[in-house]
Amino acid sequence: MIVAEILEQLREAVQPGISTWDLDRLSEELAYKKRAKPAFKGYRGYPYALCASVNEEIVHGIPSKKKVLKEGDIISLDFGVVVDGFYGDAAITVPVGNISEQARRLCKVTEESLYKGIEQARVGRRLSDISHAIQKHVERFGYSVVREFVGHGIGRKLHEDPQIPNYGPPGRGVALKAGMVLAIEPMINEGSPEIEILPDRWTAVTRDRKLSAHYEHTVAILPEGPEILTSLDGLKVEMAR
Repeated sequence: MIVAEILEQLREAVQPGISTWDLDRLSEELAYKKRAKPAFKGYRGYPYALCASVNEEIVHGIPSKKKVLKEGDIISLDFGVVVDGFYGDAAITVPVGNISEQARRLCKVTEESLYKGIEQARVGRRLSDISHAIQKHVERFGYSVVREFVGHGIGRKLHEDPQIPNYGPPGRGVALKAGMVLAIEPMINEGSPEIEILPDRWTAVTRDRKLSAHYEHTVAILPEGPEILTSLDGLKVEMAR
């Protein structure tokens, strides 16, 4: 819930003229107000609380006073906290003012793919059922899946086993069991799946410099189905089996 609330406040703050550094400062302030610790700051040397990735930036975009948002941009906001020793992690991609239909469609399909994956997070299914559902959905629309970055288990550590690729055949990998908690996070490119890492050693961008979108939820697998822990309502998800 805390991650969801902070991401919603960040969404509301996104507008032309704001910098990604401003958004990072806001995310950290909001976390401490809720008595939570930003999960990313200091993790493997990452210097900020928020990953803010604009347009062709896929993930791990470093906040900067020089990176000022403009009308028509899209920005992926990836944020996590740790509370009482447990981690939560989520991401959204947000339009900056009016965006192109092309950008809007990419964001819509990417978000839909996240929920297609979550639908598969059920007792008795296999890990790659999640992966396959995501890939199948986005490729129907001509988009490509980033392969270098994956979802992951989450709990007392930010990144735990198992890794969750966003591609692959169904019916493979570990059997899903009640009590597992997964961070499912499709990163989807408008063009080629190929990426580059910028000289800052963090920011991943599309090699062809076309747009990329990123959505993520932390999901608990319960006997009756998946529950999204990073949604504002905090309720169990009723989905078609």
